[in-house]
Amino acid sequence: MLPRAHDGTLLAARLLLAAALLPTGIARALNVSGFALTLAGAGMPFPNAVATGAVVVQVFGPLALIVGVLPRLTGIALALFAATTACMLHAFWQFTGPALVAERTLMLADLGLAGGYLIYATTGPGAWSWQGWRTGAPMKSAGKPAAKSKAKGSAGRRAPAARPA
Repeated sequence: MLPRAHDGTLLAARLLLAAALLPTGIARALNVSGFALTLAGAGMPFPNAVATGAVVVQVFGPLALIVGVLPRLTGIALALFAATTACMLHAFWQFTGPALVAERTLMLADLGLAGGYLIYATTGPGAWSWQGWRTGAPMKSAGKPAAKSKAKGSAGRRAPAARPA
């Protein structure tokens, strides 16, 4: 795959993965107390702390994902968040009939997101990201040759140090 196509695909994947959590995170951030009340009604222990933690992960995680900052930490944190919420919110085994099918589908979708976040954690954000810019990766992907640091014929040997006169 061409480097630009590869980097563009990774950018598109990051944007799509972020779109799965960011809108809900923003909505919950605007009403954290209401979200905490919903969690308390569901029997969640420490609903205020859980609501605050969930909002932080759902807002700052996707933003870090979009920008491409700390890919391993971001990917693993979002994967754990998606898997945990899948098991907590979509306990399909407690339902029957059409509700069982719907909850199972939602749980599998959340687990699929967790898999996408894990793939991101292992592959990295690509050159079109903060990490890529910081390491100089965009220059490599644009097809520019890397500067040669060794003179022809040196074959990996260091040049002797100049001695002071």
